[in-house]
Amino acid sequence: MKIKLLDKYIFTQIFLSCIACIFIFMIVWIMPEIFLRTVQKVIGGQISLETGISIIIYELPKVLNIAMPVGMLLGTILTFDKLSKDFEITVLRGSGIPFFRIIASVIILSIFATCFTFVIGSKFLPISAIKLKNIKGDIRSSQFVFPVKNKDDSMNKIIIVSKFDDNNIKDVIVLNFYNEYNKGSSLLSSIIVSDYVKYDYKTWTINSGKKYIITEEGIFKEIDEIKNLPVLDDLSATNAFKLMKYSIYRDRELTNYQISEYIKLLKQENMDDEYRFMLNKYIQRFTHSFMCIFFTILGCILGFSKPREQKFIGMLIAVGVIFGYYITIPFFDLLAEKAVLSPWITSMIAPVLSIILIIILKKAKDL
Repeated sequence: MKIKLLDKYIFTQIFLSCIACIFIFMIVWIMPEIFLRTVQKVIGGQISLETGISIIIYELPKVLNIAMPVGMLLGTILTFDKLSKDFEITVLRGSGIPFFRIIASVIILSIFATCFTFVIGSKFLPISAIKLKNIKGDIRSSQFVFPVKNKDDSMNKIIIVSKFDDNNIKDVIVLNFYNEYNKGSSLLSSIIVSDYVKYDYKTWTINSGKKYIITEEGIFKEIDEIKNLPVLDDLSATNAFKLMKYSIYRDRELTNYQISEYIKLLKQENMDDEYRFMLNKYIQRFTHSFMCIFFTILGCILGFSKPREQKFIGMLIAVGVIFGYYITIPFFDLLAEKAVLSPWITSMIAPVLSIILIIILKKAKDL
């Protein structure tokens, strides 16, 4: 398919319109929540002007990642609505040019937008999110709970870490369970408390601590002093340390490689809820980028209007689609985490519904 004057004309119109819509959406998104709040802090002396500018700059990748599909949708609607009002689309359709041939250059633009959105979300967003957290001084809870199960899936022990940084694991509680559970007896066989655990890449070792021994009736029997007691070794020790490190990060603070490794570790250790949640967020990185293509095609169809057709209907549908897409993301995250639906289903619902809506509107407008 050769590039013709028509393709260049429509491509230019759509490109400029989408850039304008992305820019406007970013301003609308930034002004109330980020910009004004940052300005207030600068004026109030809470942060310096340099820090305020850095905060706004590092917020841009997150906002741009959200704005790309929206800008493509609104930009194509406005452009094709104008072309329809000027009867340019009607003339092209009357000349026998298929609708999807008319929007061929627009689809190419949406593919570039998809790639750009994916790079922003997987490369720049994790870097900016961590930089932003450091600037603001946000400190997430470093508490970590690691369950260890036997081969028959029964609980062996639970390790609770209250504080950790780098290779320092502090304020550790180990709950040991009886291998065989009898009805009427206590599950816990002992509780180990230690101020510090040493990790040497192969084992977690308690250098000094106390062990509270519990009878089957749930009564403290005695307290022993312990030294150099391994509580984790080999693969479990390595996995637990990596999981502990990843647990302090949000999904947007992890690169694709990091989040995929995190997902594998969660699956190996049967941490199902967190595994399903992170897998859902990982797949969303791809589906969200592809929404640029679906929203672009949808915008072209909604922007096309016949003579005497009411113009506001397409924009009204677009606003509903945008609102529905972003408002349901947390809901689908919850469904995936709680195993109501598979993460592969929850992350694919939005693209599938977009394709169905495109087919319905295309038939309704007889394109």
